[in-house]
Amino acid sequence: MFNDENENVNLLSPPYDGVNMEVQILGSWIFTHGDVDGLCAGAIALAAYPDANVFFTHPYGLEGDLHEAKDADRIIICDIALSESHLNGLLKAFSKIAETSELIYIDHHPLPEGLSEDEIAGVVVHSLDSSASELTYRFFQSRIDSLHARTAIMGAIGDYLDDTPLIKRLLERWDKRTLYFESGLLIQGIEGQKRNYDLKRSIVYNLANKIPPSFDRMLVELAIQNTHLEEIAIRELRDRAKLYGNVAYILNFPFSHGKTATYIRGLTGAMVGLAGEERRGMIDMSLRASSQKIDLNRILRRITPHLGGSGGGHPMAAGARVPKEKFMEFLRELNECLRGID
Repeated sequence: MFNDENENVNLLSPPYDGVNMEVQILGSWIFTHGDVDGLCAGAIALAAYPDANVFFTHPYGLEGDLHEAKDADRIIICDIALSESHLNGLLKAFSKIAETSELIYIDHHPLPEGLSEDEIAGVVVHSLDSSASELTYRFFQSRIDSLHARTAIMGAIGDYLDDTPLIKRLLERWDKRTLYFESGLLIQGIEGQKRNYDLKRSIVYNLANKIPPSFDRMLVELAIQNTHLEEIAIRELRDRAKLYGNVAYILNFPFSHGKTATYIRGLTGAMVGLAGEERRGMIDMSLRASSQKIDLNRILRRITPHLGGSGGGHPMAAGARVPKEKFMEFLRELNECLRGID
C-alpha cells in the first residue's frame, strides 16, 4: 500500500467528504509533492489529463508508490527529487514503466551527483532555474487553457522562483497584486496541513478547473489562522533560537520548519538557519541559507551520508536528517563548510 505521505483514495470530483473511492489502475496517474509548487504542478498536469488519479508522495516514498501504479497507461511525476539512497531502485522502476507506459518526469531539484538526464528513462523535463509549476506549464501548454498561467505563477511564487523570464512575461497578463494575494492564501492555507490529503486534492481539483484559492472558504480561514500563528511564532523565536558558529538552530519548535529556519536566520543574522525535530531517533531538519554563495544541496549531500543520514535539496533551501546523537557533529561539520564564505 501507499506510504504515509499518500492515501489510496481518489477525490478528484466533488463533494470532498472523505469517502474512499475506487482507484482506477489503468489510465493516467499523477504523483506530485504536497507543497504549493507541487500542488500547482499537479493541477496543471490534471488539467492536461482530467481523468487522472492524483497522489502525493516524496523522494523516499516514490519508488514504492510507483509499484502500485505499474499497470497505468501514463505516469506523470511532478516536483519529486530523486533520492540518492533509493536511486538504483528508482532508475530500474522508471525503466520498467517506460517499457510499457508513457512516463513523464518533471522536476527542478538538482540531480544526484554523477547522474545525467539521459540516464533517466521516459520523458525528462528538468531545470534548476524554474519551478516545477513553470516546467509543467511549459510542457503541457498546448493541452491546457491559457488561464492556467495563473496556476504556474502561483506555484512559482510558492517556491521563490517568480523572477524567471517566463513567469515575468506571464505576470504581465494579469494584475500581479491579485495573483500575489491568491498565492498568499494558498501558501498560508496549507501551512501545517501536511497529511490533509482531502484538502490538498480539493485544491488541485479547483486549480485544474481554474478556480482560484479565494473561492475556498476553508482555505481562506486556514490562511488567516496560520498567519496569526506565524506572528506569534516570530515573537517567540527571537528569544529561543540558538547560535552555533554561523548556524542559528532550534529543535522541536511547533511551527513550519522551513519558515522557522528562515526567521531564525534573519533574526540572528546567521549564515544558515536550521529548524528540526526529533523523530524516531533521528533529527529531521530544514535549512535556509542567506547567500547564493552557499550551496546547501552540495554541502548536505557531502556531509550527511557518513553521519548515517541523508540530505539535499536546493542550493539555498534544503533538508537533512541525521541520528540524534550525531546532531552536534553535524553542526560542527556544517560550520566547517561555511568557513571562508563571506
